[in-house]
Order: sequence, then structure tokens, then C-alpha cells
Amino acid sequence: MNYPDGVNMMANTSVLAVSLPMTPVTAIFGPHVAFNAFLTLALAVTGISWYFVLSRQFVSSRLAAWVGALFATFAPSMISHAGGHPNIVSQFLVPLIIWRTLALRTPGRTVRNGLLLAGLLVWQAFINLEILFMTAVGLGIFCVVMAVTRRRSQPGEIATFVRGLGVAAGATLAALAYPLYVQFFGPQSYHGLPEFVRYFGADLGSFTAYAQRSIAGNSVTAGRLAQNAAEENAFFGWGLVILFFGLVAWMRRSVTIVTLAGVALFFGAMSLGPRIRLNGIDTGVPGLWSLLHSVPILNSAVPTRWALAIAPIVAIMLALGCQRASDLMKAQPAARGPVRVAMITAVAMALVPLTPTPLRTTPMDPVPAFVTSGAWKQYVDEDHTLVALPLPDSSYPDPLRWSAYTGQDMRIVSAYALLPSRNPLDPTDRSAQFAPPWRPTSGLMASIKQGNPIPEITETRREMTLADLRYWKAGVVVLTPQVRDIEMLRAMTQLLGFQPTWTGGAWVWNVRNLVDAEKVDQ
Repeated sequence: MNYPDGVNMMANTSVLAVSLPMTPVTAIFGPHVAFNAFLTLALAVTGISWYFVLSRQFVSSRLAAWVGALFATFAPSMISHAGGHPNIVSQFLVPLIIWRTLALRTPGRTVRNGLLLAGLLVWQAFINLEILFMTAVGLGIFCVVMAVTRRRSQPGEIATFVRGLGVAAGATLAALAYPLYVQFFGPQSYHGLPEFVRYFGADLGSFTAYAQRSIAGNSVTAGRLAQNAAEENAFFGWGLVILFFGLVAWMRRSVTIVTLAGVALFFGAMSLGPRIRLNGIDTGVPGLWSLLHSVPILNSAVPTRWALAIAPIVAIMLALGCQRASDLMKAQPAARGPVRVAMITAVAMALVPLTPTPLRTTPMDPVPAFVTSGAWKQYVDEDHTLVALPLPDSSYPDPLRWSAYTGQDMRIVSAYALLPSRNPLDPTDRSAQFAPPWRPTSGLMASIKQGNPIPEITETRREMTLADLRYWKAGVVVLTPQVRDIEMLRAMTQLLGFQPTWTGGAWVWNVRNLVDAEKVDQ
């Protein structure tokens, strides 16, 4: 992808910890099957992991563990990201990391516990660093508060914990030193997300609204309160918000519950972004993120995604609340009936409206026979690439799928990826953008695709196109049937000075002679 510059896979969603084990599936059945298997397993294994940890470490009631695990797995934010971000919904290591972090306070197993935690941290780093970072922040706050409140009742706990944490940190940094160096300083690395993404905050009104993939939600309301359907991170609904504060009031004497609630509120404040919006209206009130969104490393985080970290916290609180109700029923048999009714009613009113509806699916456009038949091999080799029109990006990723179909043998120009901007007016600007830097030909085709008229094709434009093709080491230019294809065909034909041929379901311009002529001239 993005020949000749390439893509920094550590700085993108490479999910090596999942993609490498799934290599046989990808090689045998193809990337489409592998992706869907990855997405399905991500949710399933996350639910199993949450149930395992909750039932073995935090609650004794199986029902309580089920309630917590189901919400942690199928919360609206998880279903929202399941539409295309399996790296984000792959949270099966989060409960294990929480468990092993708290286990660091166990005396006599400092090295063992530290190394176990380090293994989980390294594993998660190769799935999604954003989730790992948020988990670390939440655990850090929780552990500090608990250490302060327990320092007298458990005097040796802090020292044991710190020693174990030191082992975990040392082993983790040793394993991740080179990958993180590549991510932040290697080829095609970037420093911070685009300015507009850093302002993607959760709408304050979305916390009591319902996501469009919840049975109580609708696309109109959700579309007004979220940037897009994949970022509905804070849609908890009125029922769950009321239950959340009700649990805090009911179990307010528990330091654990109060601390968890505080962390959830902190994450909620972080998710609002630099300026707080309420029901789609900018209130003009600066948010907590306004103080942090330019800090290195934090400038690579999308603020609305801090709300993602609220769901696991609420899941733990739900499990602890159901466990408290179960204990109350055992301790006071006479109150069993009213307590059971109250618990079932409260949980049902909060969670039933959040029940997810099936994920939407869309039929893929078929891979053109030009690719599946191997006809592309006549034009693309180690010295030549394929240029698709328009060049692939987030709005037209199909050509990237063609390359995946060939097992990445087909070198292709451009990509949908986070890449450093190359602003000629500011050479020091290394902020990210979601496509390669603008070039005359890619910009022209994107403009035509968007519906703009074909500009006058001058000799200067022809020279710029030839320069682009030589920069890309193009062997062939390909255009498949799509919206505005006639206009793009006409423009490229005028730029190149010759007609394409219809081959394998695509218009094909053989440009190897034009590109290689530069070598002859030299």
C-alpha cells in the first residue's frame, strides 16, 4: 500500500497479535472471511473473558457475572465499533489486565505476577494501544485511591505492589522499546492526529440517548449526537444513567464503588472534547480535554473514545450491585421477594432498551476480473505499480481489497491509513492525515468524483500527471465502473493522450512506456 512511501503499520491498526495467529485463515479463505471471523471472535472471547474474571475474582453470583459480562461485551459503544473496528472491540485482555494488576499486591510472587502482567500488556499493545492506554489510566487512578485508603489496614501492600509493577514495567518496556520507536519515530510516523479529529468530543446529550443499533434508538437522534455511526461511544440511555447513580447512592460506603464511579465520571469529562456540546449545540464552555489535547501522546487520542472506557466500569458496578442484592436476599430471607423484584426491574429498565440489533451488512462490489484473472501481472512488478481511479482512501477503499486478494503481491498507490502530512508551508508539521499527501492527479480525480466539472486539460496538467505517474512508478492506470466514471475516463484519456482498453471489467491504460521513458532519457 501507498507505494513508494509505504505505511507505518505500528502507527496504524495492524493488530499483529491477532492477524499473525489468523494467518492460516487469511491464506486459505481470504481476508474477507478472516475479518468477519476476527470480528465475531473478538466479541465472543471478550464476553467469555469478562465472565471468567468477574465470576472468579469479583463476585460469587453467576447471575451477577453474567449481567456484567453481557454489558461489557454488548454495550452500545461496542456494537457501534463492531461495524468496522474489530481492534477496538477486541477487549478480551482488559479484564485479565485488571485482574493481574490487582494481583500485584499478593506477597511472595512479585516476579511471577509482574511477568504475567507484562505478557498481557505486550499482547494488548499489538491489538490496540488506545484501549491499553485508557485501561492503564483507569487502573492507575483506581490503584492510587485504593492505596491511600488501605495504607493503614494493609501496610505492606503498597511496597509489594510497586515491586511487582516495576517488574511488569521493565519487561514491557524491554519488549516494546523497538516497536514503539518505529511507531513514533520510524518511517511514515506522525505526531498527533488532524486538528478536526482532536475536536471529536462526545455530545453531553448522548449520555442519556440511545444508539441507533439499540432497540430503543433511532438513526436520526444518534446521527445528530455523534460524528458517525462508528463513534457512538456514550449512548447509555436514561435508564442506565439513573441506575448508575442509584448504585452509587446505595453502595456509597464502598470505597471501590465510589472510586469506580469517580473514574467513570472522569472518563466522561475527558470524552466531551475541548468544547462541550449539548444536543448538537456548541455551548462555548471549554471541556477538560481543552487542557490536554495538545500534550504529546494525548494528541494522538480521539477524545470521544474516552467514553469507551466507561462501559467496563459500569459492567463491574452492575456485577457488584447484583452481588450486593444477592447477599442481601441471603442475609434477609423475608426481604427476598421485594429485593429480587427491585433488582430485576432496575436492571431490565436499564439494559433492555440497550439490547443490540443486528449489525448492518453491505454486499461488496466484486473484485474485477482484471485482478482475479491475474491480468494485472502484465503491468505490475517489482518496479511498477497499479494506480486506481480515484486513488483509494476512506471513501473508496475497494482497490486495497484488490491488493489483499492477491496476497499483497500487487503493489498499489495510495491507501486509507494514518500518514504524516507534508505541508510545504510548514516542513515541521508531522500531524497525521487519513490519506497520502495531496498530489495533482489524486486531487483532480477526487474532485471529479465529488461531482465537480472537469477543468481545462492544459499542457501543464499533463506534465504534472506524468510527474505523478513517474513518482508512483506506475505500470497501469485502472478505472472500474462507478459513479462519475465517464468523467474520470474522459479526463485521464485527455491527460495521457490515448484511449484505454476494456480488460477484465475495467478500463486500463498501459503507462509503462511513459514512465520508463524517463529512465531512457537519463
